[in-house]
Amino acid sequence: MPTNALDTKPPAHAFTPKGMLVGGTWVDARSGARIAVENPAKKVAIAEVPRAAAADVDAAVEAAAKVFPSWSKVAPRERGRLLLKIADVLEARAEEVARTIALETGNALRTQARGEAKMTADIFRYFGGLGSELKGETIPLGEHMLSYTRREPLGVVGAIIPWNAPVMLGALKIAPALCAGNVMVMKAAEDAPLGVLLMAEICQEFLPPGVLNVLTGYGEECGGAIANHPGIRKLSFTGSTEVGKIIMRAAAERIVPVSLELGGKSPSIVYPDADEDWAVDGIIAAMRFTRQSQSCTAGSRLFLHEDIFDSFLGKLEKKTTALKIGDPLDEKTDIGTIINNKQFTKVCRYVDEGLKRSDAKLVFGGLPPKSGPLSEGYFAVPTVFADRSNDWRLAREEIFGPVLVAIRWSDEAEAIRMANDSHYGLAAYVWTHDIGRGLRAAHAIESGWVQVNQGLGQFPGMSYGGYKQSGIGREFSLEGMLDSFTQRKNVTVNLAV
Repeated sequence: MPTNALDTKPPAHAFTPKGMLVGGTWVDARSGARIAVENPAKKVAIAEVPRAAAADVDAAVEAAAKVFPSWSKVAPRERGRLLLKIADVLEARAEEVARTIALETGNALRTQARGEAKMTADIFRYFGGLGSELKGETIPLGEHMLSYTRREPLGVVGAIIPWNAPVMLGALKIAPALCAGNVMVMKAAEDAPLGVLLMAEICQEFLPPGVLNVLTGYGEECGGAIANHPGIRKLSFTGSTEVGKIIMRAAAERIVPVSLELGGKSPSIVYPDADEDWAVDGIIAAMRFTRQSQSCTAGSRLFLHEDIFDSFLGKLEKKTTALKIGDPLDEKTDIGTIINNKQFTKVCRYVDEGLKRSDAKLVFGGLPPKSGPLSEGYFAVPTVFADRSNDWRLAREEIFGPVLVAIRWSDEAEAIRMANDSHYGLAAYVWTHDIGRGLRAAHAIESGWVQVNQGLGQFPGMSYGGYKQSGIGREFSLEGMLDSFTQRKNVTVNLAV
């Protein structure tokens, strides 16, 4: 079992939100209802936020629609300059943002939260530089006719984000949508709203009132009202595939464009020439063990060639069990906590099922301790099962926790077939010294984002999104901004008159 770095000191003081941001003003929910935000490492409440419902969504959409005509006419480069100013402040306050993320999500400060805070500033800076790229084309129809296209904003964008990397994922919707001239009503995840509200506070220092509106509330009460609101012209959702289907049905009722970044059950294929420490380190990174594997890109199906199966798992056990589980705010901690009791219980049930499966072997890990410091929070233990099957629940369903299934293969075509035998298709990883073989495998795998010989996260400029039931649309990139947050208009002029 990984070592424990948990101390028993109370959690640091949390960022205190001023309310929800609606029309440039910090407000409570109209009902007066509130939601407690829990620190998952201590299982104690650290803040309260408003519990928004349909009336609050109405007010936010009204505020956004009111400012849209003027904001859409701001020169794109000027919108970009405002995003660059936001990036500078986010960078200057990165430690405050990171500590807020660690406190409310349970993600370790050193290994995860600081990286998310830095990436958030980088996202605003990247899209802030793309204002001049909102350009169209001319169509050569002859000397007496001018025909050209324009990129125009859609209007009020409804955005819904999850809790696993809330500030970064919020930035991925705010920055490109606003750069393109849209206005936004965003629902932060009820489990992790504090970092998003802090980011919104920074944004509001530079944006006109109503351009960005951030609500806090539950999915059915607030997210459902956003998805079904007649004043919203675009829906952008990151979360589970099940909820993504609900969002898509709501969009279909009003013929509203939708972007969906959904779940994953990502494969890692390790060839026999990669039985080395660098590949083991890459698998740990790809599995997102230091984010408790609460990532839609987690490489949770490990296809190992039979010649290296036992040797590779031995190395993986040695390196993974050396990681320290503990207080997310402790600088020594590698792995933090699961977000809440519901998710913690779900992960434990999957582990228990694996332990009871007769033809699955527990390589290391298992159920978390029921006593001692780790029992004080939602701490899960990195767990690996070995099995020959790609057909059982632990190899097919998105667990969103640190549970990895290792599967033997001997025939390359069969390994790729198993990798593709999933209704998901978000990410994939290939490990081999033979770059030609690695690229052929990458091209054959049905995933929107494939890495060869690395397990890193995304960078601004990458085209990121899923195949199959892992989503529709792309993020992180110029084309993602243009496709997701603009619509194309053709103008044709008769010059012979």
